[in-house]
Amino acid sequence: MANRLTKIYTRTGDDGSTGMADGSRVAKDDLLIQVIGEVDELNSQLAVLSCHAPVEFTGSIRTIQNELFNVGAELSMGQPIIKQESVDWLEQSLDELNLSLEPLEEFILPGGGLAASHCHVARAVCRRVERVLVAVDKRAALNDYLKSYINRLSDYLFVLARAISKQQGADEIYWQSERLK
Repeated sequence: MANRLTKIYTRTGDDGSTGMADGSRVAKDDLLIQVIGEVDELNSQLAVLSCHAPVEFTGSIRTIQNELFNVGAELSMGQPIIKQESVDWLEQSLDELNLSLEPLEEFILPGGGLAASHCHVARAVCRRVERVLVAVDKRAALNDYLKSYINRLSDYLFVLARAISKQQGADEIYWQSERLK
């Protein structure tokens, strides 16, 4: 960061706008600002997850948090940062986690212990990020790798929740549909 913040408040946002990386101002209710906020919320939820997750998973969570900061930077600057390598890393990590898990034969409900539940919340927030990204992309084309990364991240978080449940010895909760009984 070239300029360190010594004063957090600037009063420039009091008019309902916020500053972008290029110096321009955008309304705080703009879809682009909404998705940047959703990414920030996802990153914050991953911080909570990291506080409760087994230590063997915290390194990958921190890697994702750093990458989400890059996602926010890309959205703020309008310049591609996320690359295929980021998507590849998620896919490889997802495949490695999945090797230790039993194949799913039923749908599972969010749960499976405190850390896994936090992971499911992060997954749901990630899906919200993806929905807003799609809306932003309709207005101005986004980096395809960025969209792929967020899509893959929600899959990763689902599998991570399952892996955490297994590692902590918590039972997954299976969906009990009244229609299937």
